[in-house]
Amino acid sequence: MQLNQNSIEDILFEYVEQFRLIISPETWGNVLMECSKNEMLVLLFLYRKGESNMSQVAEYLNTPLNTATGIITRMENKKMVSRNRNSDDKRVVTIILTDIGKQQIDGIIKNFARYGQRLMDDLTQDELKILMCVMDKVLNMLRDVQHQDNQEMTKKIRKIPIE
Repeated sequence: MQLNQNSIEDILFEYVEQFRLIISPETWGNVLMECSKNEMLVLLFLYRKGESNMSQVAEYLNTPLNTATGIITRMENKKMVSRNRNSDDKRVVTIILTDIGKQQIDGIIKNFARYGQRLMDDLTQDELKILMCVMDKVLNMLRDVQHQDNQEMTKKIRKIPIE
């Protein structure tokens, strides 16, 4: 199926409009809408891992250490995470979720679980299998596009030999 730019925009905006009408203002006001993508990823990472150091956060986000430090600082200002210095080695800083951070991620998970359960209840087993296949296909396509974009960027980078 070949779509032109206008068709794609029409489809995208129609879905956005439908979601706007379906999702309640309370959900839109949820922490999900108050966090940046990286802050959300850090919340999920710390929720699953328990604690981390700055290098692990930077690696997980695939960002430089100074960028990860800025993200953690913003999250610390929002009282979502705290930094704890190791008593034996003051250079080692551990990042953990605060109670506020835990409450926020718990709320997000509960919302997604509620929508997910509703979806599971409304779809047949065959429909769920088809949905999962389509989602896998979309993810694989997005990975391929990202890989191609990365290869094109690598080709554009001009390397200067250092003597």
